[in-house]
Amino acid sequence: MRTDQRICSVERDGLVFDVLDEGPMDGEPVVLLHGWPERATVWRHVAPILNTAGYRTLAMDRRGFAPGARPKRRRDYRLPVLIEDVAALIDEVGGSAHVVGHDWGAAVAWAVAGHRPERVRTLTAVSVPHPAAMMKAMVKSDQLKKSYYMLLFQLPFLPELVATRRAEWFDVQLLKGGMSREDVARFRREIVEDGALSTSIGCYRAMFLTDPRVLRFRVSAPTTMVWSTKDVALGRWGAEHSGEWVDASFELVVLEGTSHWIPTQEPDVLADAILRRVRG
Repeated sequence: MRTDQRICSVERDGLVFDVLDEGPMDGEPVVLLHGWPERATVWRHVAPILNTAGYRTLAMDRRGFAPGARPKRRRDYRLPVLIEDVAALIDEVGGSAHVVGHDWGAAVAWAVAGHRPERVRTLTAVSVPHPAAMMKAMVKSDQLKKSYYMLLFQLPFLPELVATRRAEWFDVQLLKGGMSREDVARFRREIVEDGALSTSIGCYRAMFLTDPRVLRFRVSAPTTMVWSTKDVALGRWGAEHSGEWVDASFELVVLEGTSHWIPTQEPDVLADAILRRVRG
């Protein structure tokens, strides 16, 4: 494990990913992966709790979000590429780590655990289920209806135009989905004003460029799935069936009455779930 200095950034394929490295340098590393439309700062309430418990946290601005990692092509955001971005960070801290992800960060975390199992000590996936369970949920439940926005994001230019020229309407949709006004304002600062809006959607626009076989993997790491009942984007079916793809201990944690934005709205509960897993 690299304990001689803080990791402020990681380079891969000519791109630079910013990293928030906090907590005791010799603590077990916990990699924190954010979703959309947020950045590494989404872990600002969770990381201190993990740090106090003795863990070193590394929250990375993912591809499309970090100022030095915003390629323009859709194919640069395929899932196998996103996996290697995280693997590069884990290599910087000794080659293995506990991995936690929320939203798109959870989708990537699942994939890292499945395709790079030697790098993942434990997995905590927040909100988003195993990709194969997600695909099944599209036909077994109302998940397809909940995921309509993913199809809208495939359209060129339109999502960006709506988010900027109809900013008030767009922000209201985030508020209706449970995001706080503080975090909507943060979205405006860290995503829109910082120039990351179009590239941050890259992960959605590359969805259909990824071979579906890449999604059908098994996970050997002990895993916790955290899901909330007021999540307007992710239904219960995928969360409940994610354990079918895990060949180790699996726990489903259901947060009653909480929206999709678990890291900022229930940081204490989420941190407890993470600590139970990494200590287990």
